[in-house]
Amino acid sequence: MTPMLQVVPPDVKLSAEVRLQALARAIPAAAIDAAIAGCGVREQRCRKLPAHVTLLVSIVGALFPRRSQTGVLSKLLHGLRLLAPEGARIPATKGAICQARYRLGARPLVALFKLVCRPLATPTTVPDAFYQRWRLVGVDGTVEDVPDTAANAATFGRPTTRGGAAAGAFPQLYGVYLVECGTHAIIDAGFWPYRTGERLGGHRLLRSVGRETLVLWDCGYHSYAMVVAARKRGAHVVGRLPGHVKPVFVRTLADGSNLVWLYHGNDTARTGTARVLVRLLSYTITDPDRGDPKVVHRLITTLLNPVRHPALDLICLYHERWEVELTIDETDTHLRQLKQPLRSQLPVGVIQELYGVLLAHYAIRAVMLDAAVSVGTSPRRLSFVSAVELISDALPDFQILPPEQHAVRYARLLQDIARQRLPPRANRINVRAVKRKPTRFLTTRPAHRGRPPLAAPFRASIALLI
Repeated sequence: MTPMLQVVPPDVKLSAEVRLQALARAIPAAAIDAAIAGCGVREQRCRKLPAHVTLLVSIVGALFPRRSQTGVLSKLLHGLRLLAPEGARIPATKGAICQARYRLGARPLVALFKLVCRPLATPTTVPDAFYQRWRLVGVDGTVEDVPDTAANAATFGRPTTRGGAAAGAFPQLYGVYLVECGTHAIIDAGFWPYRTGERLGGHRLLRSVGRETLVLWDCGYHSYAMVVAARKRGAHVVGRLPGHVKPVFVRTLADGSNLVWLYHGNDTARTGTARVLVRLLSYTITDPDRGDPKVVHRLITTLLNPVRHPALDLICLYHERWEVELTIDETDTHLRQLKQPLRSQLPVGVIQELYGVLLAHYAIRAVMLDAAVSVGTSPRRLSFVSAVELISDALPDFQILPPEQHAVRYARLLQDIARQRLPPRANRINVRAVKRKPTRFLTTRPAHRGRPPLAAPFRASIALLI
């Protein structure tokens, strides 16, 4: 098919024509309109920045973290501006974009996330996304620094010392994610003040699990309530048991694992205390290069049959939980690029921006799945960094081409992404340690902020020593 250019009428408003065609399979325009309408934020008059364009700026901003808000809008409109009459300009200033973002708020982004972010894998397309008939999902979280403003500090809080004094350089929040391990798709998420803690967030995200789901979590998320909540929704669990939890032994099974009672509040003394029956898997690591052989690791699972679910299989399966860590690395390191701070000075803007990142990540992962299926490989074997670059470059192409040629361009995009294969993962382990360089500078204090402008120029402040 010979490429053709889309015809843009000379009197058309660019903002009225903006769509995210390159990612429309993951984030349809109908879903965007439904989220805006459902939150009651559709504009009453024709604006230069209508609600759907403002929402798209929040998503596309994740693809261009180094650009200003006007730069992001320029990228969003790039293809249309090439076709528009000479002299077509960016329809809004930085201040107008900021006002439009706060006029939109965070609720439409949250609503859109809930509408479109669903599990992507099927047993046919991504077999390694499942254990037997259960879809593998993991729960984990991350601490996010937010801009250091009084409003953000009051809403999200800071880390504190034992004495209660604020110790963090920036206000922080907890982000907790529920991730489909086989595709890295974030299917549910929440952000809470730093003092809330990640366990409460993990418990709330169990709203998105159901039958034929196997949930993996680390010891930081363990609680009796988490296990019971997962089982009430029909899901099963494999999780690590903290050292202080002492379940009550029932009997030993054929594969060496044990059936144990897990009590509410870890209380085994009182009669009548609520309890749940789980299976305890205890093991050590014999290779000293992988860890201390003397440390005993303990997992619990609600899959109680040792014949159908051998202990060794479940122990190896638990490490699929690390796919959540890789997903967080994708959102923080490769999308947000943590050295670049968030743009938002107010809490509502912070939440809006973070959900924009999650929507962008989900759309990229959905395209990567299509690319992987087209060549019969796992989406985890494709380069996320290359996919971000290729999709970012393709955005204007879909605006330039007429709709009937979008399928051909999308197929070529999938081919380009599928060529960027990752090598097989190395058989290695990294020590969980950090190396921080001490700084000779003072720590920023409240007294250092809000200083009045200097009265004299620098030249007038110099006194030569003779």
